[in-house]
Amino acid sequence: MKMTKDLSKEDKKMLNSIFWRSFPLNADRMGPTKFHASGFAFSIIPAIRRYHDKQEDQAEALVRHTAWYNCSQHIGNFIIGLAASMEKEKSEKPDFDAQSITAVKASLMGPLSGIGDTFFQGILRVVAASVGISLSMSGSILGPLVFLLMYNIPAIAIRYYMTYAGFSLGSTFIEKVYSSGGMKILTKAASTLGLMMMGCMTATNVKFKTILAITIDGGDPIQIQDYLDQLFVGLVPLLVTIGCFYLLKKQVNVNWVMLAIFVLALLLGVAGIV
Repeated sequence: MKMTKDLSKEDKKMLNSIFWRSFPLNADRMGPTKFHASGFAFSIIPAIRRYHDKQEDQAEALVRHTAWYNCSQHIGNFIIGLAASMEKEKSEKPDFDAQSITAVKASLMGPLSGIGDTFFQGILRVVAASVGISLSMSGSILGPLVFLLMYNIPAIAIRYYMTYAGFSLGSTFIEKVYSSGGMKILTKAASTLGLMMMGCMTATNVKFKTILAITIDGGDPIQIQDYLDQLFVGLVPLLVTIGCFYLLKKQVNVNWVMLAIFVLALLLGVAGIV
């Protein structure tokens, strides 16, 4: 990794420790007033211990990092690395404004979460799930394993890289990406790809085929499904998916949505429609 060239052995050891400590960050939740603050504080302890010798300074730093924190995991490690570099700067400059550490954290949570949620939840997870589900539906036991590998290998690699990037590049990295317009392009491209994958998954995994047929004047039965396919292949699955999204957007519990689909499918089966 190019950015590790100027880092000392102690820096790398500290950042590796932060990287491993960050894994349970989002699992540690203190409620709406703090959210994942305790997980962030736990992750950055190696930097606090290294750069602050006095217990009073360590306690002050820990309290500083118990402020409200919520950022998309993996990419959020950039903020941890950046905060570690700012703690280093504070220990070296007595006039350094400690409030700027909290301010920078707060300013980066939103932009980074927008990128992280779009990529990890809207793209990577969808792509990995589509491949895993396809393998599982074909009877392969590799489906779950492929899903876990396809999601976690890039996610862990990005988590590791972001830890070092935050410490090495600092806040200027985000400023450069925004000023060049790269952030807007990246976000739009990621959103477009995510929508494409959702469309592919809908066409592949949402099934509806009616067995309903109509006979007119004793002629050959007319298969309704053939006419639906001529009109719009996958029309009913698309409408079902849009309907589910609409209900979820209206805050309908996902369990009720699943139950409604199950009951509807059962009724259509009893009626001889599917």
